[in-house]
Amino acid sequence: MEYLKEYKKWCESSEFDEETRKELLEIKDDEKEIEDRFYKELEFGTAGLRGVIGAGTNRMNKYTVGKATQGLANYILEQGTQDQGVAISYDSRKMSKEFSEQTALILNANGIKTYVFESLRPVPELSFAVRELGCTAGVMITASHNPPKYNGYKAYWNDGAQIIAPRDKEIIDKVKAITSYNEIKEITRKEAEEKGLFHTIGTEMDDKYLEILKSKVLNPEIVKKQGKDLKVVYTPLHGTGNTIAERLLKEIGLANVYVVPEQKEPDGNFPTVDYPNPEDPKAFKLALELAKKVDADVVLATDPDADRLGIFVKDTKTGKYMEYTGNMSALLIAEYRISQMQEKGILPKDGMFITTVVSSELAKAISKYYKLDCKETLTGFKNIGAVIRKAEETKSNTYVFGYEESYGCLIGDYARDKDGIAAVMALCEAACYYKEQGKTLWDAMQDIYEKYGYYKETQVSIVLEGADGARKIQEMMTNMRNNLIEKIGNYKVLTFKDIKEDIVKDMQTGEITKTGLPTSNVLYYALEDDAWCCIRPSGTEPKIKLYMGVKGTSNEDATQKLEELKQAMVAIVK
Repeated sequence: MEYLKEYKKWCESSEFDEETRKELLEIKDDEKEIEDRFYKELEFGTAGLRGVIGAGTNRMNKYTVGKATQGLANYILEQGTQDQGVAISYDSRKMSKEFSEQTALILNANGIKTYVFESLRPVPELSFAVRELGCTAGVMITASHNPPKYNGYKAYWNDGAQIIAPRDKEIIDKVKAITSYNEIKEITRKEAEEKGLFHTIGTEMDDKYLEILKSKVLNPEIVKKQGKDLKVVYTPLHGTGNTIAERLLKEIGLANVYVVPEQKEPDGNFPTVDYPNPEDPKAFKLALELAKKVDADVVLATDPDADRLGIFVKDTKTGKYMEYTGNMSALLIAEYRISQMQEKGILPKDGMFITTVVSSELAKAISKYYKLDCKETLTGFKNIGAVIRKAEETKSNTYVFGYEESYGCLIGDYARDKDGIAAVMALCEAACYYKEQGKTLWDAMQDIYEKYGYYKETQVSIVLEGADGARKIQEMMTNMRNNLIEKIGNYKVLTFKDIKEDIVKDMQTGEITKTGLPTSNVLYYALEDDAWCCIRPSGTEPKIKLYMGVKGTSNEDATQKLEELKQAMVAIVK
């Protein structure tokens, strides 16, 4: 078997150090573990390279990171853009600092300049830095919200967006062309610095990034006035967020910012949470305890690389802290910012709102109301970045807002990735604005539902780990693709989209058209009454993900419809 052959090579070859060989010899009697470590090589998914830390081709280690970086270096050299340099940042995870320096030095050994942050920084600041420094590329060492055993490698291109097709495939081809780890070039840091290739960046970039964010505040005087009383609890969940978040909130005028003390310092073990993911309500345990003590209005959490934001908001009518989904928080920011831009006469006539195929249909309703061009992309913020880039090149639209349901949005075009730091700021600004009107953020959300309809969404993730899991996920997708469904729960299927096959089928007439989207392993079902379902494998985790949404006449109606649809969809897939 190929994976056993590769395992043996790693155990015996002088290409690998003694520590690596020792780790692998300890699993010599565990064939399942050997298969999982060697049945494939890590590949770029919706968010780059990501895997469990350890020895093996299907793991994050200095060899797989080295191979990816040498492939990236070879690609940059082929493009002739090596003098523009590469910006590099990292989060609080295990091996993040080591992988970031290794990445820089491999690029340096290939004659490529690097700009490395002096210490950990968030993803959005790295995206901003790529643009600010005029770099050809950027690298962020992070596994985002994954469990502690993971790390990853996000690759960016010169617009500050994560690399997309066909460039990602071209880089992967360069990586695959490396047949020996001995091909990875090396240089010492001292030598790289002497050659003027290794540069350190720090607080001067923070200052520039924060000035841009502060310039996006639409009602600064209201923030200063209401910010004296608004109480905010924030947690970076042991990640990068508080390198700048607390400073930003205080500088725009918030006087009462409480950072969860147990989670304030970066720690790759994430000792206070099982899973450092603001999508998971359990991650808010300590933040909510603090919120109750200080009577906070808003409770915020960013993931380790601070591109995602989760929130709870106090409902003063019940005294409860209400959880927001990623759709809710982003669309609250969108409605606030777009309405204020319109009121101030600064909403572009050619403005565009970018969303994704698995995000709420409410985005389309908001776009229609404000006469914005609504663009829909595949999952992954890199696809939103690609739409922004195309619009700039063709001068066809002006970017206003973009988001995806996985707790990420971008309020301006200064960066090209989800920005949890800017989202923290925007939500606090919105809280101040509505406080001025005698409303909470929960009141504002109910106003949105009253205005547009009660849109509700949810998702289900089915975890299937290892080689067996990967095969099962593929089988599930094949079964769904080959067996067209005419009804899901109480809803008729109106339209079926197979984005991998570039097919849109009208289930009433049988007419087949094209999706107009890049190829991706995604199946989408448009249902009656503005309901929908979607299924796709995760690009970053061993999961198959089911998404669904409904529109109801009330909160209760929408909640019931959504639960029924969820049960029906899970039953079909399983």
